[in-house]
Amino acid sequence: MERPGSTAEERPAVDVTHRTAGAPAARRAADPLAGYHAADFPWYGLDEGWTGRRWLGQVGTGQRTAADGDRAPDYGTLGHGDEPARGPEPRDARRFAVVVTVARRDVRRSADNTGTLEATSASSAAWLAGSGLLAATWPGNLDRALRQNWLDQQSALAWDLADDLEGPAWSSLTLPVNGLPQPFRYRESEHGWVLAGEAPGVLIGAYGRSVSAYGVGFTTVADLGAYDGR
Repeated sequence: MERPGSTAEERPAVDVTHRTAGAPAARRAADPLAGYHAADFPWYGLDEGWTGRRWLGQVGTGQRTAADGDRAPDYGTLGHGDEPARGPEPRDARRFAVVVTVARRDVRRSADNTGTLEATSASSAAWLAGSGLLAATWPGNLDRALRQNWLDQQSALAWDLADDLEGPAWSSLTLPVNGLPQPFRYRESEHGWVLAGEAPGVLIGAYGRSVSAYGVGFTTVADLGAYDGR
């Protein structure tokens, strides 16, 4: 992978700016699942071992579909536990785990047709999970300017780590995917944990805090309606 801020020809496999894919705004407002239903890959969430709250995250856009010109999702998130804080909190006691599903994509043209995007890989999932954890856990005592500096610095570090999944910062962790053991790469930080690996048809990333990564399992989501936030 290339560093953030590279040229169009060198952009990473997925845009880490979280945007809702596909449907126009009015249709999305009427159906929050529209972006998810536009995907050409299965969505993954935590398996039945998770008995807590489930909620929709965000969907990231990618290539255009030939059928209607909308942009098909390349990745998206499904949340478990407490949703991200809306503002600084003096003591953040949230407990959550977020699963990032990334489509398997070959090298392709960028959405603006000015360059190419690299093929997706487990590093793509690791980067999205790492950046998601940072966005969810930024220090509440930082003002806006310092927060941006902190995010830039930490994002660059997360990028380097995602690009070296076999490096010493990562360890091996085996977790069930649809009931079968699957190897993942895993790391912890003061902000929480991040993991990345593969699953049938997709790549999986995940991040969380105050939820043990060693106790989670993943499964294809048969009913997205279960992620209604209740």
